Amino acid sequence: MENTPEQNNIAPITPAPVAPAVFATKPKNFREAKRKSRGGDRPDRPKPEFDHKIINIRRVTRVASGGRRFSFSVAVVAGNRKGSVGVGIGKAGDTSLAIDKATRDAKKHMLKVNLTPSMSIAHPIFAKYCSAEVTMMPAKGRGLIAGSSVRNVLEFAGIKDVNAKLLSGSKNKLNNARAAIEALKGLTLKK
Repeated sequence: MENTPEQNNIAPITPAPVAPAVFATKPKNFREAKRKSRGGDRPDRPKPEFDHKIINIRRVTRVASGGRRFSFSVAVVAGNRKGSVGVGIGKAGDTSLAIDKATRDAKKHMLKVNLTPSMSIAHPIFAKYCSAEVTMMPAKGRGLIAGSSVRNVLEFAGIKDVNAKLLSGSKNKLNNARAAIEALKGLTLKK
């Protein structure tokens, strides 16, 4: 006599149903799903023609009958690293507005520098602006050796292989930058 599953009290073995594989690309988390649905296809912002760097920010005060009024004064160096450089200042009640004004002023007072084909200066030069004195000498293969705001001016002008030295004890960054601009104005290319 054969034993049936009912007699042995054993359930028959049947294969479990298998769900079809679904390959959906779900986001890993909730934030990713939100992020992908925003913004659309916005093109990248174009790179500005001139780079700029803030060399000095000061909070200045004027005294009025109602009390003190504060504003911000910003000095900026702007250049394209291909021979054009400028220094500008801007004043406003807010730092971002002052930076915009200073950048516009630097672009307005842009100087085209006479450089050698190796992006260096042709001859040694000395310049003075107020109490700031600077000297610059070509230094082939040495790189840019300068400090303070003079280095910023030379970097944004795209000048390489120059040794610059601030001879005065002036700590005024704006005057030092303007002394560097005066020195670059005096450059001439050797024929």
